[in-house]
Amino acid sequence: MRLKEFDTRAPEGLDKEEIKIELSNILTDLDELQNLMYAEGKHSLLVVIQGMDASGKDGLIRDVFTSMNPQGLNVTSFKSPTKEELAHDFLWRIHQHTPPKGMIHIFNRSHYEDILITRVHDMIDDKTAHKRMDDINNFEKLLTENNTHILKFYLHVSHEKQLSRLEERLSVPEKMWKYNQEDFTESKLWDEYMLAYNDVFNECNDVPWHIIPADQNWYKSYMIAKTIKKTLEGLKMKFPGLKKQLQK
Repeated sequence: MRLKEFDTRAPEGLDKEEIKIELSNILTDLDELQNLMYAEGKHSLLVVIQGMDASGKDGLIRDVFTSMNPQGLNVTSFKSPTKEELAHDFLWRIHQHTPPKGMIHIFNRSHYEDILITRVHDMIDDKTAHKRMDDINNFEKLLTENNTHILKFYLHVSHEKQLSRLEERLSVPEKMWKYNQEDFTESKLWDEYMLAYNDVFNECNDVPWHIIPADQNWYKSYMIAKTIKKTLEGLKMKFPGLKKQLQK
């Protein structure tokens, strides 16, 4: 499994406007499915979103999840570990944000940062990285055994599109707030990140990865919303009946 084997753009021949209409219908269904999961209280969903800078993680969360009831959602963005977090094992800060029954939690970046940026910048050696991959597999197994369904998405943007989007942050007023010189520095390490991601996809795939073409935002949002809908429908959920104390 190598990223270079996957397209970063939508298949030829798709009608953008038709896809947007279908996405709107899917979002309506997702709102109903989320309400059902919240009411039933037997399952939870963890959505992991990974991708290079400017792959569209924030926009995706806005486009796909804002139609749902915020009471049943939680978004966590993982930044550099705090002093307290560094005093624990690397998964300690992650486990605190996993979803309880009935909830959908979204990770904007995730536990995978601890085997990506740390490895690219030589903060950990290969032996430690591979040990952490084993720990991640066991962690995700623990979650799935407790009825947390995990969807892992990698937003596959091309290097050219990434640079174009980063450049927009220098000139487009509504995007300037996102500007960070470090993003351009990280972009120069593109090849190193691709190698690190390839290892992640091949060694942490017990819960499978979904490689999502991300050069076009409309297609990216559609594919992820469609996958979430299929997953929730597959749970065969039902609304609970009256509580026993209310039954005659």
